[in-house]
Amino acid sequence: MRILRNLLIFAVLALGVALAAQVLLRDDPGLVLLRYGGMDYATSIPRAIAFALAAVAALWLLYRLATAPVIALRRRRERATRQHLLDGLTDLHSGRWERAERALLASDDPDALGVARVHAARAAAARGDNAAAQQHLDALGPGEPGLRAVALAELALAQGRAGDALVALDIPAAQPLPPRGLTLRAQALSELGRFDEAYGMLGALRKHNAVQASDLARLEARWARGSLASAADGNVLASRWDGTPAALRHDPAVVAAYAERAAALHWDDAATRAIEQALDVQWDESLAALYGRLPIGQVDERQARIERWLVQHPSSPGLLASRARLLYAQGDWLQAETALRQAIDRGAGADAWELLGHGYASSGDERRARVAYANALRSARSDALIELPPETAGAGALLRDPRDDDRGLPPRLQ
Repeated sequence: MRILRNLLIFAVLALGVALAAQVLLRDDPGLVLLRYGGMDYATSIPRAIAFALAAVAALWLLYRLATAPVIALRRRRERATRQHLLDGLTDLHSGRWERAERALLASDDPDALGVARVHAARAAAARGDNAAAQQHLDALGPGEPGLRAVALAELALAQGRAGDALVALDIPAAQPLPPRGLTLRAQALSELGRFDEAYGMLGALRKHNAVQASDLARLEARWARGSLASAADGNVLASRWDGTPAALRHDPAVVAAYAERAAALHWDDAATRAIEQALDVQWDESLAALYGRLPIGQVDERQARIERWLVQHPSSPGLLASRARLLYAQGDWLQAETALRQAIDRGAGADAWELLGHGYASSGDERRARVAYANALRSARSDALIELPPETAGAGALLRDPRDDDRGLPPRLQ
């Protein structure tokens, strides 16, 4: 715009110079006659042009002199407003919450008033005055619905009010949401347990680059797990599993969420098949341990599968713990104890010690059961373990509940 204005001024000046030169170079300079109040004023055209230019210059100078104080005051106020905004943002960054709030509220620039109030609300919230933060946001004008919605959502999420954050972001006037608003809405949905809706926002987040690629991959896996774990029935679970990307269908945490939910819905084949396929693609100790821990039947089938896997992974602690669980479910405590001791020697943690404690307690060996339970707690806390005492003489036979055979669980865990 400034370039166009300068070109226009130069064009007008060039035209004026050309006209003046044309008049001055003529032999007859012309005559200008002005009659006013009964008096006649005569002069040549060049003089008339000179007088007119001088009058315009004088009027312009008088106008500048008359408006100079007003312009000076306005510029001074603008500088003060910018300085208040700068000081407020600097204090907010430095953690001087009260100073930042005062400086930001002192900024009265109408173009920056909305941003100043939003940051003043953040300063008030940071010093623990949520009521003042809410007042600052309520003072925002109706012309900034998107800015107000994002600020209200941030304040609500910081206070653990995910429902209020979602209400603030879903008002029609704030649509379409900016990238920050999309991120906050997905976060609110996640905190409300509506993982399937949060998962559905991944496309919008990716399109607007609202989240870093590394964080987006982490959120995608987390929301996929939550969506699968919260499936209401088998049909919903199957639909969500089919819609899960191929890469996530081999992610151990996602597979575990699907398998556990499928087992809870009594989809035993689907639960075991998901783990088996994932382990065939990439071995994972957590899935190997979960395979024997699933509260389903198919004990013999799973035992046979574990024996085949042990040929390829003979030192797997998760696989040995699963083998011990299934042997325990079948009533073979001697082999289960051996498998558990091997699993513990190879790094199995609290779950293996706990199952060992159940086995000793059921067989009447209370002394070693207490030590095993204590080691389960110590293993969970990464503390030093206690050495198991020798076997108690006269320990009884394994006590079992026949109902446990159908669930693959150790006795006395129901």
